[in-house]
This record gives sequence, structure tokens and C-alpha cells, in this order.
Amino acid sequence: MALSYDARAVSTAPRGEVWSLLLDSASWPTWSTVDELVLDQSEALGLDGRDDVGATRAFRTGKVVTVERITALDPLRQLAYEGVRSAFVSDYAAVIELDETSSGGTVIRWTGSYTARWGTRWLMRRIMRGVMQRMADGLASYSSAH
Repeated sequence: MALSYDARAVSTAPRGEVWSLLLDSASWPTWSTVDELVLDQSEALGLDGRDDVGATRAFRTGKVVTVERITALDPLRQLAYEGVRSAFVSDYAAVIELDETSSGGTVIRWTGSYTARWGTRWLMRRIMRGVMQRMADGLASYSSAH
């Protein structure tokens, strides 16, 4: 049974600035819930801070390392990725969509679906919804302030 989340946030920053933060995996610990980009478990990261399709990004949160691969990019509009390795969920796929606001800011919509082991579904649903909303809020807040 697939579970899902749908997180939304609004940044006053232009879409290009928000997009740059999404592509730069090294920036994620500054604005998201992850603690560290784990370089020795990541592959094909962009040397210019602009990861491309196929880049595998490993992020540590606490003691847990989650590995994700970028599967699609529609510049300034959409970044899609899939889970490669996660301790808590499987079949994970997510899409981050960016839309311009009428005032030149950016609407961030972060959606995803995944499966969780039986007996942990209710907990993972609650955790994923909360964490992913904090991810979207962090991206919006950081990009608005910088």
C-alpha cells in the first residue's frame, strides 16, 4: 500500500534562486532537515554545485544515511528523484515543483510516494508528512532570506 505526502511553501525569492539551492546538494544541510551531505556515498555530483540527472546524493540525518538519485530535471520547474537506500521506506519517489507567484516569488510543492513496512505505516505517514513539510518550509525560508 503506497503512502504519500504533499508539502507546500512559498518563498519570496525568484524561482532561479530556489532552483539553484535544489541542484546544489552541498546546500541542503543549510536549509533542510538533513545534517550532512555524505560525499563518499554520493556519486556524479556536479562540481559546479549543479547536480544533474543520475547524480546520487547521500544525506545523513542523525545516524541514518539516506541515498537518493535524481531521475528528471525540467530546469526552473521540476526536480524528480527516487530513493536508492533508506532505512525506513521503500519504493520512494518524489517531485519538487516550482511555480512563480504573481509577485515574482516561488511556490514550492514537494510531493512523494513510498511504502513502509506493515506496523510502521501510521508512524511513517506522520513522520514523512512532518519532515517533508519542514524541508519545503526550510527551502522557502532560506531562499527568501538570502
